[in-house]
Amino acid sequence: MARFIILSGPACVGKGPLMAAMAKFYPELLAHMQRVVLYSERAPRPHERDGVDYHFRTRKRIDQIGQKKGYLSFESRGELQCVDLAAIDKALGEGQDVLFEGNTYLVNKLREIGLFDRYETLKIFLSPLSQAEIIHLKECVPGVDLKNFVADVMRRKLLHRTSKWKGPLGLPDLQDVERRATRALAEMAQAHHYDAVIANHDGEGHDNWDAFYHPIGDARRTMETFAGLLQGKRLHGRLEHWDKALITGKMLDEL
Repeated sequence: MARFIILSGPACVGKGPLMAAMAKFYPELLAHMQRVVLYSERAPRPHERDGVDYHFRTRKRIDQIGQKKGYLSFESRGELQCVDLAAIDKALGEGQDVLFEGNTYLVNKLREIGLFDRYETLKIFLSPLSQAEIIHLKECVPGVDLKNFVADVMRRKLLHRTSKWKGPLGLPDLQDVERRATRALAEMAQAHHYDAVIANHDGEGHDNWDAFYHPIGDARRTMETFAGLLQGKRLHGRLEHWDKALITGKMLDEL
C-alpha cells in the first residue's frame, strides 16, 4: 500500500541537509518516491533549482494557480505557497509513495481537509530540542521564557545559514530570520500530531552534515534514524513521541 511520508519541522532545523544526505547515502529509499514540489513566491537559494526544490513564481501567479481546481494555496512564514493536491492523490492512488519535506503549515492544511484519513501516512517531525531538554527548561530553569529561548536557538542557526549563503545580510534578510525564528515554538507545538519526533541539534549549514563526506554527530544519527523509519525498523530509544501538554498555549504567548 502506498504511503504518504511527511518530514516537517521549523525553518533551518535540518530538513534540507537530511534529504541531501539521504539522496547521497540511501538513494534506494528515495528512488521510488514522488516528491511534492510546492509553488513559492520567495527567491531561490543558491543551491535550489526551479521545478526540483520549488516552482518559483510571483505571488500573483501563485494566487492564480491556487484558485484552480485541485490546488491549495496557503501562507507559510510570510510567503504565499501552493500545492498540487490532485497530483498527490493521483500518485498515491496509483500505489506510489509520496514524500513531502517542508513546513508545518501545509501539514496542518492537509490534516484539516482529511487527506491523511484516506492514505497510510508516516509523519516525522524534526525538532531543534529534545523532549528532555524542553522538560528541563520548564522545570529546572526559573522564569525561563521558552518561546524566546527557542527563538534564540533558531535565530543563531538561521543567521549562520543565511550568512553562509549570502555573506553580509541586509534588513530584509534579518526580518526574514526574525519571522522564522519567532515562529519556531508554535511549529514545535504541532509535533504531537506526528508519529515520531527526531531531535536534531545540527541544523542547516552545520559542518556535521557535509564537511567530512560522511555526516557525523547528530547529523549522522538523524540520517540513520530517518532511514530506519523508512525501512520499518524498530528504533528503541531513538525516537520521541510528544504529548500535547509538552508545549502549551501559555508558553506560546510569552512574547
